[in-house]
Amino acid sequence: MNSNSDLQIAGDILEVQHLLQPARKHPSTVAEFVGLARTIAADREQWAPLVQYDATTRWYHRLRTVPQALGYEVWLLSWVPGQGSGMHDHGLSSGVLTVLEGELTERTERGSRSLDSGAQRVFAPGYVHEVVNDSLEPAVSLHVYYPGLTEMPMHAAQCAPTAADVVPA
Repeated sequence: MNSNSDLQIAGDILEVQHLLQPARKHPSTVAEFVGLARTIAADREQWAPLVQYDATTRWYHRLRTVPQALGYEVWLLSWVPGQGSGMHDHGLSSGVLTVLEGELTERTERGSRSLDSGAQRVFAPGYVHEVVNDSLEPAVSLHVYYPGLTEMPMHAAQCAPTAADVVPA
């Protein structure tokens, strides 16, 4: 206890019911959406039997959708080696990307980063990135979008210029 504080709690704080928040049925904060993704990721029996791999296109399956008032969606995706999303954003949706199995690479105009199993990325609306399976093994990822995904605008690849691209003035 901080001896410099004048604040003291008298009695049992749990008896002050009007101060306690009821447990929410659905997430509403970034931390709660991250927690939702972690909870689903930990329940392998829920998602693993659904995973399929398609050599011609990325496979995806919507695990959960919540009505527009709350408006979030949860998607399960699989990636065989070499598959990628292309540069895109998620319109007005924020998101949480969680790698469930394997390894994915996220590319942005600032560079790239490897995302191993268990890695999570939280992104804001309008965040432009590309996700690719650069490994030799399949990968599985979980995506939570709030509000639910209504658009995924594609972008031209945005690479930093190389020395050969720079024209002297």
